[in-house]
Amino acid sequence: MPNSGSNTPQITTRRTRKNTSRYAAGSSRASGKSVRTLRVPNSIDAAGNAPVDVDGNLIAEENPAVDNVTLGHNHLQQSAIAAPGAIEAPYIPGMSHGSTGNNACHQPPPYDLRRKFNPSDSLPCQKFVVGGNGSAESDPSVSLSPGASSTLDVYLPARKKVRRAATGSTQNDVVKDGSHYLQYELPDEVIYCIFGYLLEEDLCEVSKVCKRFNTIANDTELWKNLYQRVFEYDMPLLYSGPTKFEFVNPEEWYSNPWKESFKQLSSGVHVRPGYQAMVEAEPEKYKGTNITYFDSIQSAMDLSDEVDNLLIFVHKGIYRGEFLVIESNVQLIGAAPGNIAENVIIERSSESAIVFVEGAKTGYLGYVTLKFSPEMGFNVPHHKHYALEICENCSPTIDHCIIRSTSVVGAAVCVSGVNAEPTIKYCDISQCENVGLYITDHAQGIYEGNEISGNALAGIWVKNHANPIMRRNHIHHGRDVGIFTFDNGLGFFEENDIHNNRIAGFEVKAEADPTVVNCEIHHGQTGGIYVHEKGRGVFIENRIHSNNFAGVWITSQSNPTIRKNEIYDGHQGGVYIFGDGRGLIEHNNIYGNALAGIQIRTNSDPIVRHNKIHHGQHGGIYVHEKGQGLIEENEVYANTLAGVWITTGSTPVLRRNRIHSGKQVGVYFYDNGHGRLEDNDIFNHLYSGVQIRTGSNPVIKRNKIWGGQNGGVLVYNGGLGLLEQNEIFDNAMAGVWIKTDSNPTLRRNKIFDGRDGGICIFNSGKGVLEENDIFRNAQAGVLISTQSHPILRRNRIYDGLAAGVEITNNATATLEHNQIFNNRFGGLCIASGVIPIMRGNKIFNNQDVVEKAVNGGQCLYKISSYTSFPMHDFYRCRTCNTTDRNAVCVNCIKTCHSGHDIEFVRHDRFFCDCGAGTLSNQCQLQGESTQETDTLYDSAPPMETHTLMVN
Repeated sequence: MPNSGSNTPQITTRRTRKNTSRYAAGSSRASGKSVRTLRVPNSIDAAGNAPVDVDGNLIAEENPAVDNVTLGHNHLQQSAIAAPGAIEAPYIPGMSHGSTGNNACHQPPPYDLRRKFNPSDSLPCQKFVVGGNGSAESDPSVSLSPGASSTLDVYLPARKKVRRAATGSTQNDVVKDGSHYLQYELPDEVIYCIFGYLLEEDLCEVSKVCKRFNTIANDTELWKNLYQRVFEYDMPLLYSGPTKFEFVNPEEWYSNPWKESFKQLSSGVHVRPGYQAMVEAEPEKYKGTNITYFDSIQSAMDLSDEVDNLLIFVHKGIYRGEFLVIESNVQLIGAAPGNIAENVIIERSSESAIVFVEGAKTGYLGYVTLKFSPEMGFNVPHHKHYALEICENCSPTIDHCIIRSTSVVGAAVCVSGVNAEPTIKYCDISQCENVGLYITDHAQGIYEGNEISGNALAGIWVKNHANPIMRRNHIHHGRDVGIFTFDNGLGFFEENDIHNNRIAGFEVKAEADPTVVNCEIHHGQTGGIYVHEKGRGVFIENRIHSNNFAGVWITSQSNPTIRKNEIYDGHQGGVYIFGDGRGLIEHNNIYGNALAGIQIRTNSDPIVRHNKIHHGQHGGIYVHEKGQGLIEENEVYANTLAGVWITTGSTPVLRRNRIHSGKQVGVYFYDNGHGRLEDNDIFNHLYSGVQIRTGSNPVIKRNKIWGGQNGGVLVYNGGLGLLEQNEIFDNAMAGVWIKTDSNPTLRRNKIFDGRDGGICIFNSGKGVLEENDIFRNAQAGVLISTQSHPILRRNRIYDGLAAGVEITNNATATLEHNQIFNNRFGGLCIASGVIPIMRGNKIFNNQDVVEKAVNGGQCLYKISSYTSFPMHDFYRCRTCNTTDRNAVCVNCIKTCHSGHDIEFVRHDRFFCDCGAGTLSNQCQLQGESTQETDTLYDSAPPMETHTLMVN
């Protein structure tokens, strides 16, 4: 362009724009706009002189190698206003910023950036002023005349006075020297500074000049600054397709994530109120980019009819009053620094803030806050108004949104209708005055990673055949229930953390049937899981713990499956089934609960199998108030009270369980507790293995009962029961105790290897003993004492270490067709005053050690010590001051107490206190005293359970 009337050297400028594809290997966006460009001299000689023509004008020649070194006109203005896409001039040490006076020449040249700058240096500089007419002046003293349209101070390297080209040099030599300097000698810092003025299209264009320019133009910081001015994000956001957005850590990225993100997001439009008016007011400032701005979300969404998967960036601000109904695949995403969603707010007070309807198959809404805040006293009902509403036949993605509602009815989010299948992920649905998330009417969808907390009603409602998939949500501190499925609601819930809700963590009602897997349900202010009113559901491999009430409640004809869960540390019970509840409770680990691990009451009839129920602070399984149930193949152990309680008309069936190592009783029937106990292993309890009392009448068959520290089976206080085909052995006291008006039937049992007697019947005990094998017990095979009257029929009593049958203390018995043989002390031993009824018994081949000891003149203590009680005549020695609790055998009377004042007491069970060394004189038949003790007339009485005292 000619410079009319000017005698100063000129820089030739031109307008140009190439139409190329966007961002491909540095290409620019085709816009059709003109941009003012500054051409650098093509050649500078070795002395630093720029080439001039014969008239002294600076030569600016065309050169394809540098043809695309372009600065947008808006970048050349020192006074440019910060605006969308505009870039402020970067600071360069030694370069004047905004100065036009002569003093600006006293600054260091740009290439001195590579060495330490001394402010005292005074270096010459060349100043070019680009005027509005496109001319440039090189005189250092020249200043821009008033009225010029644009200026740029460009400090070229210090050089000598301009000289004419040397004789013989050619135009091509000059061009070659200029290109070489620009591409290889101009410092990187200067080029970087210049590139910092460029917008995205210009930066891509200049990267095609040469390798050096390409490297600098792809600098991470350049693209980061450019990216953050346009999109405002703190991190690169990758967009690989509809609904697929991902922020990445730039430090972990192998290339330039900022440029890649800019490239992927460049097709979007921006909602940034006021920016479009600014662009239209001063279009020359915004060349070099082709970003479109809108003042409202709705106006941007109007483009969705023309552009599929329209990408809209909604920038920082509060957008009120927009009624947004999305019926296309628009991609709507917040854009702001810091916490994006907190800075981009979409709010409504009269109707739903955003509604997705049919057509939004791959729609996207992300990183915004949605609020529904009805005005106080507003007369329009809001039970169908929501912050977010998703209707039938659409499947949008809702990502990283904050959703709030202050309406006291309805919900914050509603998903309803057939084929409503959204993906709602990583959203915060909290502190709402109603339900957080409401899914109904056959809706489905995927809901994962959401924070749902502090809502006035349920965190989540699922009803009317809705069937969502919910994974890894955090549902907590609700003022009602955590998740509520009802009215045939379904759903798959996996790996959710549900805790600290005011009512149950998970409630199932009215034939709802959810599947709950690998969730943690804990610290509920009432219970963990509550299934009622014919509710169902499958609960698998969950951790249910630390709830104030029971971990699982099942009632009112409900029938869930509770399988492979950990149910522990409840402040009350583990599983509580009541009010006609049913259910399958299997393969669970139930422990450490304050009350019973499983409680069954009021006509409930569950199946309880393959569970471990242990270390409860109370009992293991408690069945009462006409409770029923099939309880099989469980392991019940180490509970503080009874392993299993059965009471008050209950009739459960216990099969093939292992009930052991309890701190009291294994199985405890009381107050008319009934039921069947079959094929169980009951062992190693601190008290007896089984206790039956107060009208209880169970059937106990084919069980193995051993290791009880207080006996095998204790029947007392009017207890009944049928004990059949059991193996009762190795108990510390009697294998079976029958006392205090109890009347059980024992048939075909094996009672052996007891560390005390086989069967002890005393204190008016009764009972029918038929066809039992009673053998190898340390005391009497059957001991009948204190006014008891049992019936013994067709039993075999043998190999005992004491007597076979002993009857004492005013007791009697009916003995019919029994076989009593090979017992050490004798077959049948009857105390004074006892007259049993005897029919057809066979008493043979007993060892009769007592009789032999008496006949041999031995002290009976020698054969019994203080642990056995042989039956024979015993005496009292008045001379030696023996008491009613002392006894002296006949041989000691004859030898040790010869000539003393003696008294015959009776024929009964005793050991000799003379031989034991408890009397004043030493036994002459026994030798040294062995033990200080009193004679024990009966086996030690059993301990009754303390369960009733604690319960």
